[in-house]
Amino acid sequence: MGKSKVYFTKEITAESLQKIYAALGVQLRGKVAIKISTGEPGGHNFLQPNLIKPLVDQLKGTIVECNTAYEGRRYSSEEHWKAIKEHGFLDIAPCDIMDEQAELSIPVTNGKHLTENFVGEHLTNYDSMLMLSHFKGHAMGGFGGALKNMSIGVASGHGKAHIHGVGVPANLWTADHDSFLECMADACKGVMDYMGRRNIVYINVANRLSVDCDCSSNPEEPKMADIGIFASLDPVAVDQACVDAVYNSPDPGKSHLIERIESRNGIHTVETAYELGLGNREYEVVSLD
Repeated sequence: MGKSKVYFTKEITAESLQKIYAALGVQLRGKVAIKISTGEPGGHNFLQPNLIKPLVDQLKGTIVECNTAYEGRRYSSEEHWKAIKEHGFLDIAPCDIMDEQAELSIPVTNGKHLTENFVGEHLTNYDSMLMLSHFKGHAMGGFGGALKNMSIGVASGHGKAHIHGVGVPANLWTADHDSFLECMADACKGVMDYMGRRNIVYINVANRLSVDCDCSSNPEEPKMADIGIFASLDPVAVDQACVDAVYNSPDPGKSHLIERIESRNGIHTVETAYELGLGNREYEVVSLD
């Protein structure tokens, strides 16, 4: 497998988001889902509506999300819709809670643990998807990027517990940790096979680099400066490039985020996704600056 291309720009603006999408050289077809995290109310690090609006408009996209597995403001569709409105996403585009009515079981072929992945049923309404992820730390996964957004993010509330619990939702908080990380890769394989690999593109925005996820209602303030925007047709390469950029940053504040990634063995999700054939850990950075 040759090196994957990962496009990069230091500039984090609406215009540079459109520019980096254009650099990918693909046209997402049909009805386009824009998968973001709508952010747990109280948190403020999620991708801001004014940053993503021009690209969402360009793609005539629908912002999609699913409900959470933990009890918070996005656990029920009723409260989640309020959060989506409060955070300004309804002002910029049509939005869809994909598991509002039901979930859909999609197969996971030759995964490490899972044989099926439960996603929001409305996934069937979309022909292609932009996985638009905020790259940052995460309390359980070590970090969150494209792979987490595609696995946990596309999963229904029950599906999230299924992944966390290594196939047993009741074990949501107690399952073997590395097996949970492997299940995220399994779930990614299910989504990629279901959607068709040519129908998903990946953009990671590495800003507001808190050790905490956008699912936190009280995230710690970032200790390091923003890095930039990364984009690829390869989810493994784009996440690996973001992790490497943290390690290679001259910012002394990076140690805090590195500790979070290493203490949770976060790179194991990338390792497993590579083993499952979802992409390449070897990449070439193409700078747009």
